[in-house]
Amino acid sequence: MHWAELERMARKEVADTLAGLPAELKARAAALPIVYERVPSQAIIDDGFETDILGLFVGHDFADENHATLPAQILLFLENIWDMVEGDAEEFCFEVRTTLMHELGHYLGLDEDALDERGLL
Repeated sequence: MHWAELERMARKEVADTLAGLPAELKARAAALPIVYERVPSQAIIDDGFETDILGLFVGHDFADENHATLPAQILLFLENIWDMVEGDAEEFCFEVRTTLMHELGHYLGLDEDALDERGLL
């Protein structure tokens, strides 16, 4: 799969996912940059993350945002997601959504159970 197609599919899935959020979360989530990367950088790996990581939230969560020195953002590693789903486009979109929601949960201060209780996972 070509990078442009992976990014296109991921952007559509992210837009659809964010559009479907409850109103109280949608505005917060819309302000959070989503960065699409092929794979994690060497700096991320040097920080102790695995080379096959799917996504990463960096920065302070929403509650601590006023004290942040760097803006919060979500990184999605599209080639890692594609490899994990073994080239299945439908599974790729599902995993982009799942990874996005997991990382968004970090930003919003919601763990997996809280996301699940809200029907977001």
